[in-house]
Amino acid sequence: MYLVKTPWLLKKLYPQLCWNAARNKPVIYLTFDDGPIPIVTPFVLKTLKDFNAKATFFCIGDNVRKHPDVFEEVKAGGHAIGNHTYNHLKGWKTDNDTYINNFLQANEQLKTTLFRPPYGRIRRTQISRLQQLKPGIKIIMWDVLSGDFDMSLKPEDCLKGVLKHTENGSIVVFHDSLKAFNRLKYTLPRALEIWQKQGYSFEALTL
Repeated sequence: MYLVKTPWLLKKLYPQLCWNAARNKPVIYLTFDDGPIPIVTPFVLKTLKDFNAKATFFCIGDNVRKHPDVFEEVKAGGHAIGNHTYNHLKGWKTDNDTYINNFLQANEQLKTTLFRPPYGRIRRTQISRLQQLKPGIKIIMWDVLSGDFDMSLKPEDCLKGVLKHTENGSIVVFHDSLKAFNRLKYTLPRALEIWQKQGYSFEALTL
């Protein structure tokens, strides 16, 4: 069970997290979790380039280790880099020391102040520890979840969901993963084309 649009109440309960950007400009902030990997990440990079779009890639440290050439492609494209832990750990099921150390291990490669907790699951104590360890860190959540990871979701419905719920300042989550690729390769170019015609631009989150 997941919600495409993040409820306002959840945003209010965790005001120290970033859920969306300012609503006064027609800008969409596309984000991609779980890469970098061959095939999928290069597809995303080419699609973004076709629409003159910048995005933010929340990378898994172990994937950067395995695929450094793909990671270099992401950076060369002028996109922002975020930390997604080294091993895609779920904060609710991981003790604080292990979780923080896994973040730090990833950040040795990524060198970023942007962080997205895998699954969007993070304890308040983990938030506090990260903020103490890394002043200026921005913990980035989202207000639109594409559902591209959901293998039961039809690609057409994935597209309908993001188009329905995205607005000025939306932070939208996609995944550059093999699991998501069937829905991603259908949805991303079509959504970008429609949004561009509606007057939106696409920017990376700032460090």
